[in-house]
Amino acid sequence: MAEATDPTAAALHARGERLTPQRLLVLETIQGGAGHLTAEAIYERARARYPYINRATIYRTLGWLKEQGLICETDFGGGHAEYEYRGAHRHHHLVCQHCGHRQELADELVTPLATALRERYGFAAHLEHLAIFGLCRECQAALDAAAREDEPGGAAP
Repeated sequence: MAEATDPTAAALHARGERLTPQRLLVLETIQGGAGHLTAEAIYERARARYPYINRATIYRTLGWLKEQGLICETDFGGGHAEYEYRGAHRHHHLVCQHCGHRQELADELVTPLATALRERYGFAAHLEHLAIFGLCRECQAALDAAAREDEPGGAAP
């Protein structure tokens, strides 16, 4: 499990946050997850190391970690949230609604949107971890090709 020597755990401890073994286990599970994990996946991985942990503890801890600004919660359209350790690499995602492919989107492309929303509308948007839905290059090309075939004089089957 993460220890007080872990920089994140040490920072939480320095702020006076209560660091239970369960909280540290969930944090370490997410940190080692290499990407996005559902609450169920976090539960299964944590339970493999500590069989007595329960789902309620996982959900409470996920809420607490979000409040601490340590994890991002994103809905990729599958009907359930996924969680990722925030770390220093802020990014967003492009999600293809046809094939499900996910591609990272650099934060630098989203920053001007936040600035424009503040300047034009006085709105302070929280754009920490977006999922933008559409069609990937390959699916768009396939749809364009199919549309050309359906046009009069298009390719014959």
